[in-house]
Amino acid sequence: MRILIVEDEGALSRQLATALKEGGYAVDCAADGERGDFLAQTERYDAIVLDLGLPKIDGLTLLRRWRDAGVDVPVLILTARGSWHEKVQGIDGGADDYVAKPFRMEEVLARLRALIRRASGHVTTDLRCGALALDPRAAKVTVNGVPVKLTSHEFRVLSYLMHHRGRVVSQTELTDHIYAEGSDRDSNTVEVFIGRLRRKLGVPYIETVRGMGYRIEEPG
Repeated sequence: MRILIVEDEGALSRQLATALKEGGYAVDCAADGERGDFLAQTERYDAIVLDLGLPKIDGLTLLRRWRDAGVDVPVLILTARGSWHEKVQGIDGGADDYVAKPFRMEEVLARLRALIRRASGHVTTDLRCGALALDPRAAKVTVNGVPVKLTSHEFRVLSYLMHHRGRVVSQTELTDHIYAEGSDRDSNTVEVFIGRLRRKLGVPYIETVRGMGYRIEEPG
């Protein structure tokens, strides 16, 4: 899963990026509205964290521009505490949720997990497929209650497939959602990650749909 942070305060942006990476996400950062607009309209994200007080293009303008352009990625806006009018404008402008500064990092992560979960049609916190369970809160995977140790990229691949359970996901789509901008993206490595996941999970949850991609389903 991949997140875009559009925040001009460098220290806060780095803190958010570090927490998200530790939570198993691929992360891109933009320090102004112009860069954020470019990334949001040219890359594929599972959620965006958007500060409203940005240089070059303000957050509300960005939000309305994205929605007018059909960019439907979930957006969590950051507002100044007590600025109720900004919260209202943000929600009316197309934001999905907001958090007021200063905030606890755990709250931001929880709200992002909820946005991503709802966007993919899930109502429970844990993602399950038979005996396979993925906990986005702890970035952990178990099969029949037994922990499965995964690398960060393996976790991202499995997380994306689990969020989109039952749907065929192409190699290109997976590549777009597991790598940050500027990473060496090789769609062939997705096959390697899928192979490793199959071995580690021990049960054929991941199906190859020839010529189309991969789908995760409960075996049998």
